[in-house]
Amino acid sequence: MVLNDKRNLILDSLETLLEEKKLQNISVSDIARKAKISKGSIYYYYPSKDAIFNALIERSYKIPLETAKQLANQPEIPIFTRIAMLFQSCRSVSATFIRENRSQEVASIQEKAYIHQKYTNYMIKQLNPELTSMIRQGIELGEIHFDNPEALAEIVLIVLVIKLDNTLIPSSEEEIENTLTGLISLLEKGAGIPTGALQYLSPR
Repeated sequence: MVLNDKRNLILDSLETLLEEKKLQNISVSDIARKAKISKGSIYYYYPSKDAIFNALIERSYKIPLETAKQLANQPEIPIFTRIAMLFQSCRSVSATFIRENRSQEVASIQEKAYIHQKYTNYMIKQLNPELTSMIRQGIELGEIHFDNPEALAEIVLIVLVIKLDNTLIPSSEEEIENTLTGLISLLEKGAGIPTGALQYLSPR
């Protein structure tokens, strides 16, 4: 069995176990039994259960995120169209996260919070460099007016990721819409983004 096959077998085993029991009650030995490999083999690929879980989150969202990154970094596409692609990826991955999180009925409130933290960290870490780069390009083109592209990217992603997955601060559709409308207004007035350029952020 090649390396990637063995890694996926381990991740598949953890994913299956998560449908049966809480993460805190799953041991590396449980994962090894489910995968039908030795515990030592698992440690060859992953140093801990936490590392396996991180890899599972990364695998779950890798394809849509990589697709968004490739599209977002095509310079021939207008800057706000590329930003829209990145935000749509954020919305799509958040929807996937909500479906998977709701399906884990065995998970406790604490465990869902832990999973949410992992998801949030991963999303922001993965998307921040691309959004920062696009904001910087917008600044250079005179289409965005802001002195700190890294900070602006982080602020936008924190609002989007936390609000769209609707887990950490459960909100009604109206409340989510109000927050996103406020974010659009903030970006238009605070970063000089043309009015209407970010309307794709609105749920309507």
